[in-house]
Amino acid sequence: MKKRFLIPVLIVLSGISLFVGVSSITPLDLLDFQSEETQIFLISRLPRLISILLAGAGMSIAGLIMQQLSRNKFVSPTTAGTLDATKLGILVAMLMFADTTMMEKMAVAFVFSLAGTLLFMQILDRIKFKDAIFIPLIGLMFGNILSSVTTFFAYRADLIQNMSAWLQGDFSAVMKGRYELLYISVPIVIIAYLYANRFTVAGMGEDFSKNLGLRYRRIVNIGLILVALITVTVVLTVGVIPFLGLIIPNVISIFKGDHLQKTLPHTALLGAIFLLVCDVLGRVIIYPYEISISLMVGIIGSGIFLYLLFRRRAHA
Repeated sequence: MKKRFLIPVLIVLSGISLFVGVSSITPLDLLDFQSEETQIFLISRLPRLISILLAGAGMSIAGLIMQQLSRNKFVSPTTAGTLDATKLGILVAMLMFADTTMMEKMAVAFVFSLAGTLLFMQILDRIKFKDAIFIPLIGLMFGNILSSVTTFFAYRADLIQNMSAWLQGDFSAVMKGRYELLYISVPIVIIAYLYANRFTVAGMGEDFSKNLGLRYRRIVNIGLILVALITVTVVLTVGVIPFLGLIIPNVISIFKGDHLQKTLPHTALLGAIFLLVCDVLGRVIIYPYEISISLMVGIIGSGIFLYLLFRRRAHA
């Protein structure tokens, strides 16, 4: 799976995404800068495409970092409780502040997301399973506990409908002025690339890393901070997108191996492509209505996840 193949596919899908929707827009319509079609294109279609690309690349890289640091191919923000901890943090922010700003939500959600991820990593250190498949099961149970706590307090505060609707992964509401938070993921991806070799070494274990003079705990904490930041920005902007950070790094590792610096660009590209495919399908399957991106990714992603589980069993 080479970049010279992925980049043209990404460009083609991006073009399709820009011109698929309820409002009929053609390239010729864009020649008139004052037309309604041009305004829809600039206010809705283009921001939607940018948010899909950033969210797809960001969540895939977050999963790649988590899998590298935990040395487990089935760990991701979905299976490590990171997404659920983020949701709990957002609820706490809504309860703490009467008029919650986006930055306040982000700050509180980041603290909860990072704390939840660190707690899960501590659980991994204390519970040693010979079968790696048990690790995501522990993560899913941990995430369900956090989700149950979130649901309980959301019911108590009469916010359950608000939380459910707001955190449902959906790009249909993405418009100019409501997606720019995702740009935070751009420097995060750059930092992840700069630290890629360190993450690769840290993935070989604490003793090995220390023998090479690497500050293992510091590198792990940096990686988890990057994961938490990406997760928070995506959840706050478009809602929860399950399985993306789990399946994309696994697919790339099958073809490109586990050297993070080499696989990171491919992971970002394939993550964006996969999310674009799911988004376009969600727009055309029941046209003119739309299936949410979380449902599309959940259905397709869960199927790929099961395939990866059986594939690992077959090669064990």
